[in-house]
Amino acid sequence: MTNLDFGPLVLGGNTFGWTSDKDESFAVLDRFVAAGGRSIDTADSYSAWVPGHVGGESETIIGEWLASRGHRDDVVIATKVYSLSTRAGLSPANIHAAIDDSLRRLQTDYLDLYYAHRDDETVPQADYLGAFDELVKAGKVREIGASNFRYERLASANTIARDAGQTTFTVAQDKYNLADRALDEVLPQLAAIGVTELPYSALASGFLTGKYRTGIEVQSARAGGASKYLDDPKNVTLLGTLDVIATAHGVSVSAVALAWLRQQAGIGAPIASARTTGQLESLIESFALTLTPAQLQQLA
Repeated sequence: MTNLDFGPLVLGGNTFGWTSDKDESFAVLDRFVAAGGRSIDTADSYSAWVPGHVGGESETIIGEWLASRGHRDDVVIATKVYSLSTRAGLSPANIHAAIDDSLRRLQTDYLDLYYAHRDDETVPQADYLGAFDELVKAGKVREIGASNFRYERLASANTIARDAGQTTFTVAQDKYNLADRALDEVLPQLAAIGVTELPYSALASGFLTGKYRTGIEVQSARAGGASKYLDDPKNVTLLGTLDVIATAHGVSVSAVALAWLRQQAGIGAPIASARTTGQLESLIESFALTLTPAQLQQLA
């Protein structure tokens, strides 16, 4: 089980250096911490998908912010290895090289949480688990996480590590939100093996902000993915339910969706990102929001 305190929400760093420039990224980070946020999630591959980018842009901005603000001991920093084309996979050599690259960009000498961004079935599990364990023993990493792993592979990894007296995965990161419920049956299994879930895509690519509605065109980098949810009548009904609950609490639809996630058994905290401080405010609304049992049942 994790010993990390993630707070009410993990701030996703995928926008930093992509849709948020350095100044806006700093403003978002400042406001997040000032409001009581304490966890930031990124990856070495953010934002290599942007033409002209090479990856590491998000880590670099976070590192510059940490250096300028002196907040290193106040926040939980998580990043990932596997997906960057120039540091691809989970071979022990790559893990050791990638961690040093990430630490340099983040301007810190340790990570609170280091994820395998994907499973790598070309590498024996014992090999990559041994490499992660070496990072923990060296003081470069406090805990390790598994992102986008099949449950069976995560469970087998933890059995192998435990039998070898090595560090086990304490955190999983998978896609999960009110509109994507594939993880419903897996959450109890993760909890049973001592793994805490930090779900990404908590707002379903922006769909659960409530701004995407039938017949309304939204100009956004995520508009295509978010609008697809409207093809399912169940999701249209879901928006209506969220509207009612949000009105009852005087908060945004986003806040309700995030509060629902936070109150699910086995969830440490949802992960969500904000391009601007304006967008961040609806995330902050979720920090102190607790849904009633009846409202949770409405969304079940």
